[in-house]
Amino acid sequence: MSKIFDTLQPYLDKAMALETARSLFEWDDQTIAPFEAAQYTSKVVGILSDEYMKCLINDDVRKLIKKLKEDKEQGELTDKEKAIIKELDKTYEQLESIPPEEYRKYNELTIVANRAWSKAKKDNNYEHFAPYLKKIIEYKNKFAGYRVKKGQEPYDILLGDFDECFGIKDLDIFFDKIKHEIIPLLHQVSKKIDTIDKNYNLLEYDIDKQREFNKYLSGYLGFDFNRGVIAESAHPFTLNLHNHDVRITNEFNKNNLESAMFSAIHETGHALYEMNIDDSLTQTPVGGGTSMGMHESQSRFFENIIGRSEAFWTPIYSKLVETYPENLKNISLEQFIKGVNKAEPSLIRTEADELSYSLHIIIRYEIEKAIFAGEADVDKLPELWNKKYQEYIGLTPANDAEGILQDIHWSFGEFGYFPSYAIGSAIASQLYAKINDVMSVEDYLKEGNITPIREFLRDSVHKYGATKNTNQILMDVTGEELNVDYYIKYLKDKYEKLYSL
Repeated sequence: MSKIFDTLQPYLDKAMALETARSLFEWDDQTIAPFEAAQYTSKVVGILSDEYMKCLINDDVRKLIKKLKEDKEQGELTDKEKAIIKELDKTYEQLESIPPEEYRKYNELTIVANRAWSKAKKDNNYEHFAPYLKKIIEYKNKFAGYRVKKGQEPYDILLGDFDECFGIKDLDIFFDKIKHEIIPLLHQVSKKIDTIDKNYNLLEYDIDKQREFNKYLSGYLGFDFNRGVIAESAHPFTLNLHNHDVRITNEFNKNNLESAMFSAIHETGHALYEMNIDDSLTQTPVGGGTSMGMHESQSRFFENIIGRSEAFWTPIYSKLVETYPENLKNISLEQFIKGVNKAEPSLIRTEADELSYSLHIIIRYEIEKAIFAGEADVDKLPELWNKKYQEYIGLTPANDAEGILQDIHWSFGEFGYFPSYAIGSAIASQLYAKINDVMSVEDYLKEGNITPIREFLRDSVHKYGATKNTNQILMDVTGEELNVDYYIKYLKDKYEKLYSL
């Protein structure tokens, strides 16, 4: 046991408490806070951010980290403590280069920028959001510049903040392979779009009944309502204060049954990850998911691989029909499954089918790369966005709300996040191949038994929190690091069968 680590613990506890307070304001701001609160809430968030930085970035903590990294002290630490020091050292490196005043102003900015985005989307007015986006990009460029090393691009830094295992070179190879393999398949499928009818999805579905059924879905998958809550927001998300307080949100559309249903399954996948992190790790620097790539693998696994399978719906489809008998009484399970898996070009990422989904991510990745390479003008981003959508999807947004304003991420400065969705989809396929080697997933799903699948993920991925990185977990579970071939095979097998190619 290390006495030096014990000296560090009060700083860690205070930092955790301040982060928890910031998270609560984020939750409140996105769910029930009045629209005009943001300007004033931003001051509170700024002060909390300032205190968080002061708590960690100081001479005392610097000296303690340096001492704890020495070989002698490393020998005194537990594996958990070593992981905490490694994560803390990474956080320290991220923050120490940023002037405290800039850090505070940036955190204040994101609160008001989110409100500006929300208004801009509602009013279909990109020009209202553009000045805020410019400021956010200036800050992100500046912060990345403080940390960039020889051979790195600023965008590499931003990507690394969400998953340390994948930089620009890795993702260029990753996305090039997806484009080469999936776009031709998408063209084949597009010729058979009309063979699947899903008009039932666009009928009117009572919002209160949607809330009730989607709550049931989350519980069916394993969401623990004694340790979690569900609310509503403009953009569904998951937030954890610790593993006994995990919160998810949803958004409802009365003329789109699938939208909220698969958002509920997606966010529940995130929530299960956080709820299953070991008690000994929660409320520490390694007490959350290891990366956004791994996090999105869990949400995409449950949303798509599990949630869109016939086996999953076999025991519960009758309950869905009973909830909406007028709309679904003549829709067979077979037709429903074909409907929820229909591949069809669309403009909205969150509504995209599995096959075309990664193209939405590639578009965002290429735009973000251009922004931080100095090759994209913020004022002209809608034009670039629309051009990319025509190039990759074959559709052009009719307005900014269904175009560049559709995602919330940039209003929070989350540049570098979007690739996590595609990485997560690939990881999900790789994990699925392994799980199928050790159990019959289909049989368990048909029995309505999610527990063995959930427990496998808990024991292989979730419980470790951030003590291992993405590739370390994959290596331990599957015997290899990220391999996009599993994802490509999964998509080809699924859609060639679905469309009889």
